[in-house]
Amino acid sequence: MAASDNVPAPEATTNLEFPVTRERGNGATGSRRSRRRLVLGLVAAIAVAVGAGVPITAAAGFGTSAEEPVTTFDGATDEVVRGPLEGSTTASGTLRFSDPRTMQAARDGVITALPTAGSVLALGDRIYAVDDVPVFLLRGSTPAWRDFEIGMSDGPDVKQLEESLQSLGYFDEEPDDEFTWPTANAIDAWQKEEGMQRTGRLPLGSVVFASGDLRIGNLTAREGDQVGPGAELFDATGTSQIVDVDLALADQQLAVIGREVVVRLPGNTETTGEIASVGTPTESEDEGRTVIPIVVTLDDPDAAASFQEASVSVDVPSERRADVLSIPVGALIALDPDQYGIEVVDADGTTRQVPVTTGLFAAGRVEISGEGVAEGQRVVVPQR
Repeated sequence: MAASDNVPAPEATTNLEFPVTRERGNGATGSRRSRRRLVLGLVAAIAVAVGAGVPITAAAGFGTSAEEPVTTFDGATDEVVRGPLEGSTTASGTLRFSDPRTMQAARDGVITALPTAGSVLALGDRIYAVDDVPVFLLRGSTPAWRDFEIGMSDGPDVKQLEESLQSLGYFDEEPDDEFTWPTANAIDAWQKEEGMQRTGRLPLGSVVFASGDLRIGNLTAREGDQVGPGAELFDATGTSQIVDVDLALADQQLAVIGREVVVRLPGNTETTGEIASVGTPTESEDEGRTVIPIVVTLDDPDAAASFQEASVSVDVPSERRADVLSIPVGALIALDPDQYGIEVVDADGTTRQVPVTTGLFAAGRVEISGEGVAEGQRVVVPQR
């Protein structure tokens, strides 16, 4: 028997590792040739090894790639919203009580009674007294300018006197411009009720007409002062509050009676109102510029009840877009010096940047449009 027949063949357990052969070459052509020769060499080696029954283990790291984990965004986001977007112009204003006036005495005498500062007087209340003769508050827009008595000429002041007497429960007829015996009888009944001398007539200075209740301001006279016609007694206003606003001349097209506005009060509170009157162009005393004075009335008087006078800001609507896509201004990013964009968060949590075209900026939002922008998308809002 040959010696080779007595020697057992070694187990083919050796793992084959395939060294990478590098070939020199220039450019892509050399690289491709090297890769081709390497692949062909590997295929041939594997075929020989398999034919010889040798198990094969690839060299560590060859032919594998470690995938980086995909990170998902979990920061602050907001939504692309479709709907109306309205811009506004903001102007400074002053909240105050309406219809300011200075009350004056209508006849000679000594002041024997005055109202209390801050009090509110209503229809039929006593305002003040001269020589212990009270002066009463009645309703009307026409000032009292003459005696009310039988024989006087007709006029709107007579009608508003009769309307006030009717509201107080003393006049049963239909109010008109003519002073008749029913008017005199109503005055007589009222005088009796108030403990006054019953004459059926009201001399000038007996009543004061105002369109509403009066809020008493600072007193400029004191009880015991000797006064004459025209002497200042105290300041008064109406009880409703208004806002005086000076709108820039360039924004005069926004000064439209009935236009709704937003009034920002001290303490970061808001209420709504509307433009009640528009004045003529006026030169501002403070800045020497031409402005359009407007007056704003409040929809909810209680919203400003805690303020007697205050500086406020008023947002007057300007541009409006009816049906647009918009996002918070904070979600807008600069992709380059000439291009804005947004960072969209997809359903799998990954993000991508999408270029957008901007439109109207209003109320902290901005109108956007562009390919790939859709209602309901979540967008990143960077925390600044």
